[in-house]
Amino acid sequence: MSYQDHEFNPVTDAEREAAARDAELARRIRREVLRVQSGEAEEDLRADREAEAEEREAEERAARLERRRKSSVIWQLFSGNILVRKSFSGYYRYLAWMAVAFFLSITVMFTALHLDMKYSRLEREVQLLQERSVRLQERRFSETSHSAVVRALAERNIPLYDPDSPGEIIEE
Repeated sequence: MSYQDHEFNPVTDAEREAAARDAELARRIRREVLRVQSGEAEEDLRADREAEAEEREAEERAARLERRRKSSVIWQLFSGNILVRKSFSGYYRYLAWMAVAFFLSITVMFTALHLDMKYSRLEREVQLLQERSVRLQERRFSETSHSAVVRALAERNIPLYDPDSPGEIIEE
């Protein structure tokens, strides 16, 4: 049996990782100290402050635009938020009256359209009755004319004799 002797290392893996982290941290600190001493850190800090100030300004500008948009009457009308404002609550009764007036107007309009259609239909019926009346008058006139009487008598084989001399006109 062969026994291989390994060197015993009392440091665990976790301790080695902690030592590597500490060494990396120490390197970073030394690098940062050198940057501060050379003045590079001041420039970076100033650039960071300027970038943060620009970001805050952009956020404030966006917040102002949002507040202005939300306070706009048109936006409040569009979103319906105007109905929940205290200053608008006094106008609810006027809004209700306008809604009633709109519905009444719509009802009157449809009633007028219905009556107009009925009037047009009745007008057409009157026109047809007038045409029928004219046709009946023409027929009655043709039936009572002299030629109609002669024709009706001829159909019954009754001779019609017209007087040779015209009749006397009786005046009152």
